[in-house]
Amino acid sequence: MATGSTPHGSTPLGTRTLGRTGPRVSAFGLGLMGMSGMYGEADEAESIATVHAALDAGVTLLDTGDFYGMGHNELLLRDALRSSGRDRGDVLISVKFGALRGYDGAWYGYDARPAAVKNFAAYSLRRLGTDYIDVYRPARLDPAVPIEETVGAIAELIEAGYVRHVGLSEVGSETIRRAAAVAPIADLQIEYSLASRGIEKEILGTCRELGIGVTAYGVLSRGLLSGHWTRERSERAAAEGGDFRASGPRFQGENLERNLALVEALREVAQARGVTPAQAAIAWVAAQGEDIVPLVGARTRERLAEALGAADLRLTAEDLAALEQAVPADAVAGERYAGPQMAMLDSER
Repeated sequence: MATGSTPHGSTPLGTRTLGRTGPRVSAFGLGLMGMSGMYGEADEAESIATVHAALDAGVTLLDTGDFYGMGHNELLLRDALRSSGRDRGDVLISVKFGALRGYDGAWYGYDARPAAVKNFAAYSLRRLGTDYIDVYRPARLDPAVPIEETVGAIAELIEAGYVRHVGLSEVGSETIRRAAAVAPIADLQIEYSLASRGIEKEILGTCRELGIGVTAYGVLSRGLLSGHWTRERSERAAAEGGDFRASGPRFQGENLERNLALVEALREVAQARGVTPAQAAIAWVAAQGEDIVPLVGARTRERLAEALGAADLRLTAEDLAALEQAVPADAVAGERYAGPQMAMLDSER
């Protein structure tokens, strides 16, 4: 439980520390959300094989949420870790909580009351088959509950030995400061990519001032920057259902047309370096600071291998400038979420 401890002394991917008080983790993490229906149906056997492949490649940070598939994602992670043969101490598990969902996937808001925090944690521990969670964080700010109360409840879980570090997700600078005044914060999980650079205006600076790390999700803007997304795929996602990107502003109509043109510009820069658009985009995020850990949301071993190829890419100042010219800040058309979801983001206020 020592502050700054790491599951591995080293990893082929290299390591980074989550802020001044958090643990050392692999320089790239694996986000499991897409393995539980958020992007349409996923093959469970392939999902587990992908987790195994990530561990074999040196990934030690695994990110999940108790509401991904209404508990399915945590159970999948439990099965993947058990079948991997690895010790619990070999991995770091990050869990988001607070989202309320129905059996049909409906969203009912967020609950971050202290009693709810402890209730959610108890169920996560049981589903994950572990006796502690490495980083525990509210998925969103509950506007009805002061962040001090939520963080205070997590701090009590730390004192009881059920959690090791406090994390935050998608909150703004004021909330970050209030939370950090209650307990040490390991990291802020927030969207950050060539396509979503809002944190550069204030939030990133606040984290650095307070010694808080950043785990960046959406590094490919949910596949938009991967080089694999097409108009036809958007149409198929809309027709088949189950993939929330179908309703995403960036994946629709004229917005999609404009954004795919940006991806082609990104592709040209990437090809000049002999890499894929996905690898260039992920490497760009990793190059923004040693305090940033990109979360790769691969659902298959093939996509994982491509994404982790970014670990070998060292971008020069000229490379970074070329990528930012291909996909300039604020050039991507459409918000990163649909209107109702954007309204829930404290980080966007």
